[in-house]
Formats: sequence, C-alpha cells, structure tokens
Amino acid sequence: MIRPIPVDPRDTAELHDFLAEADLTTAGLDVRGARYWIVRGERGEIVGSTGFERSPSAPDALIRSVAVASSVRAAGVGSELARFALDAARAAGIEHAWLFSRRSGPFWQKLGFERVSTASLAAALGETTQVALFRRTGQLDREVAWKRVVHIR
Repeated sequence: MIRPIPVDPRDTAELHDFLAEADLTTAGLDVRGARYWIVRGERGEIVGSTGFERSPSAPDALIRSVAVASSVRAAGVGSELARFALDAARAAGIEHAWLFSRRSGPFWQKLGFERVSTASLAAALGETTQVALFRRTGQLDREVAWKRVVHIR
C-alpha cells in the first residue's frame, strides 16, 4: 500500500522534473484549486505522483499528474495513485472527474472512465490551467478526453 503525502511548496521543483521526465504537463502545479500528492522511494526520491485541479465554477475536477517511476511500475502503484486522487476528489465534493490521456486509455477504462469529446471536457473545465494551455497551444485537438462520475449527490 502506498502512502501519498501532500506536495509541499519545497517539493514543486522536484515534482516538475518528475512529471517532465514522464512527459506529462507541468503547468499549473501551484495554482489555486490544485491538489497534488507524491510518493517517495526508499532513497527519498519521488516514485509516484497524483493530483487534481478543481473547477472554480463547477463540482468537476481534472485528474492530473498520475505518474509512476519505472522502478515501481507493474506493482499497482499507478492504480492506487489514481484511486487516491478519485477518493480525495470525492471527499472534496467533486461530482465528475475528467482527464486527458492519449496513451493510457485501457488503464483509465479499468477505473471506470469513458471516452468523451475534448469539447465536452473543455466546456466543463475551461478555466483550468491545463485546458487553457491546450487551447492556447492547439494541443486540445490532439488530445483524448475521459470522464467518470466520482460522487452522486
């Protein structure tokens, strides 16, 4: 079982490097409404991360930064991190979780996510850092979007 710890401002640069190495978006790690957690290995290095960025105007969140170091892959750590973020989102009152993933669709489908249009994700979470960045850079059209219910009122 993993023990994610909240990201401290002193961890942000290290998390940025970890996510960049995993080829994940690093923008917005310190924005209001974003929550991130990390898992550290035996030597103190980051071996996993997870988080979400909450919509400022809706009970939705963008799941972000679910990444696992190669040294702990295939041990279920990614699934645990994803579930941890979903549980934290549920506890925060989030009703729908959304995410972008071009490469890991089967992984997210096993966790109950369904593929949706990027336009629907952008409409729901247009104010989030990652959606704004993807719109500005034209990357939104190249993404694959996913959604699942987290909490039912």
